[in-house]
Amino acid sequence: MTVFICTTCRSTGEGASPVDGAALAEAAAAAQLPEGVSVQGVRCLANCKRALSAAMVRRNGWTYVFGDLAAGAAPDLIAGAALLASSGDGLMPWRGRPDSLKRGMVARVPPLSLPKEP
Repeated sequence: MTVFICTTCRSTGEGASPVDGAALAEAAAAAQLPEGVSVQGVRCLANCKRALSAAMVRRNGWTYVFGDLAAGAAPDLIAGAALLASSGDGLMPWRGRPDSLKRGMVARVPPLSLPKEP
């Protein structure tokens, strides 16, 4: 699974430098990652009104989009990624999820392989 972090997000206003999103992506990538988890910076997640933003994508699992993240949220993103990566049903459990990922959830997108409901 991959954690995508918007590298163009700014939490301190237009023209802020360094860009907080890029710093968050670097911090998350430098952390000790759980097995099977990678971090990748992306130029824009189009969630600008709720910057800083990140998305977690898991094969045969749900995709999660988060916003309103703090510049120091790398440990929360890694903890959430570990929960999602180890989930048996492809959903990130609510219990154990860092508070920033509870408050900051923007969307949960079903996998393409989701069985049709009766």
